[in-house]
Amino acid sequence: MTKEEAAGTPRVRILIAEDQALVRRGTTVLLSMEPDMEVVGQACDGVEAVAMAEQLRPDVVLMDLHMPRLGGVAATREITRMLPGTQILVLTTLNDDETVFEAVRAGAQGYLLKDVTEQELLDTIRALRRGESRLTPQIARKVMDQFRRLAGSSEYVPDAAHAEQKRAVGAETLNEKEEKILRLIAEGMSNRQIANALFLAEGTVKNYVSRIMEKLHANTRTALAVISAKRGT
Repeated sequence: MTKEEAAGTPRVRILIAEDQALVRRGTTVLLSMEPDMEVVGQACDGVEAVAMAEQLRPDVVLMDLHMPRLGGVAATREITRMLPGTQILVLTTLNDDETVFEAVRAGAQGYLLKDVTEQELLDTIRALRRGESRLTPQIARKVMDQFRRLAGSSEYVPDAAHAEQKRAVGAETLNEKEEKILRLIAEGMSNRQIANALFLAEGTVKNYVSRIMEKLHANTRTALAVISAKRGT
């Protein structure tokens, strides 16, 4: 993003939670070079991440998962509980199915591996700030495979959708267009990708998503994906 494009736009306030000092500092330098981003804090473990998030109230937390004292999944769960308006972007080397699913279940809105390009990281942070969820195709498949395996199971209910599922009995019926958009959300598509697929304006898609969330009593796109899997959409 150019300085002209960033002018007049509030900067994204970012907290970096990473136990490796070199990675933490390097990421800070990268993000600080962007005119629309500001690194407000650096945490070296999960306990610090939770405390600093509560104090600084960042827009986005860049979260490693393998950290001392308190792991990234537990820290993500605690931060999203305290600060529902803060977006968690996981940036890690861990990509096993269980870890991926637990991080998303805990409330992470984005999940990237550390081999992503600098531009992919920047684009994802901006997408999260716009309220979108971002998972790489590989990660999205892992998450949706888990959702599908658990759909219909009475033994396990993902935290992110637990409250919504309990209220789903009273949820309103979706129309045909809303059902299509829900399916694309469940596939991990962003608002822009959905707009391109359905030949709609991105703003129109955003309005549809808000309406779908309202109808299904969901607070996040991840919760919508869970609901979609359980509905068999």
